[in-house]
Amino acid sequence: MTGYLHPLYAKSLSEFGTPVELPQCGGWLLERHIPNSDLKDAMGCYPLFCCTDWTRLAADIQKVRDNYVTISLAADPFAPVTTVDLSQYFQLVQPFKKHFIVDVSDSTDRHINWHHRYYARRALKQIQVRVVDDPKTCLDDWVRLYQILIDRHHLQGIKAFSKTAFAIQFEVPGLVVFRASRNGRTIGMHLWYLQSDVAYSHLGASDQEGYSLGAAYALYWSAIQVFKQDHARELRLIDLGAGAGAEGNGRDGLSTFKRGWATGEKVKYFCGSILDQKSYESLTATNRIWTDYFPLYRAGELS
Repeated sequence: MTGYLHPLYAKSLSEFGTPVELPQCGGWLLERHIPNSDLKDAMGCYPLFCCTDWTRLAADIQKVRDNYVTISLAADPFAPVTTVDLSQYFQLVQPFKKHFIVDVSDSTDRHINWHHRYYARRALKQIQVRVVDDPKTCLDDWVRLYQILIDRHHLQGIKAFSKTAFAIQFEVPGLVVFRASRNGRTIGMHLWYLQSDVAYSHLGASDQEGYSLGAAYALYWSAIQVFKQDHARELRLIDLGAGAGAEGNGRDGLSTFKRGWATGEKVKYFCGSILDQKSYESLTATNRIWTDYFPLYRAGELS
């Protein structure tokens, strides 16, 4: 168990719900109280719901369905399941975002566009990028950098991870941290989780010096090269993650940036079900699943 599959990762999100193990499929949910009621719902861990045996997910949901009004999650885009499979488990299955991926079998760097090549090479003339031997030693640096990202993009809710959450995430097996530095000072970092045969981009952040020197270009370039050359781990894919915003239309700046490194794309699906129809109707005044937002009674919340 590594990365998003590990119990410690679910524990790191405890500020937003009580971790609930799904023992048959090997996944985790977060149990949440529904405001202004004595009811509860369940969501998958952010940013992805992963499990070890997707064929057993339906059995696990059946055992907990009486506890919750709804269940919702963003399915791991690399899971060995189809939309037909997901539709057997959930009432709502819809495309959510595209993840940009790198096929490790492409040993060249021709898939990286000229713009990214130029800025990566320019950045690496001024910045050193190294894999951190012991991630825990750079936790404070990471929290400092991530606070800059929070302030810059006004992140709130579960995306604004606390230091407590990060302290646990830095204990999760499979974490790989790339550190960008200049004159011995950390100016950018990128966190990855290695899980099964995929390297998942978790989070990246830089300070003002890092932004001005293009640390993100140096960090992405270095990570792609390292993972492609790491034959011992038998990685198949590098997941660069998705773009910004809830629309997932691929036209935002982050999507453009990630697309410039990628060999392809993979769709992530949002899944949800109403488990307690009567309570859902009481909370929303409707018995329908609205695809614009689910569950509808949380539409006014930040997630």
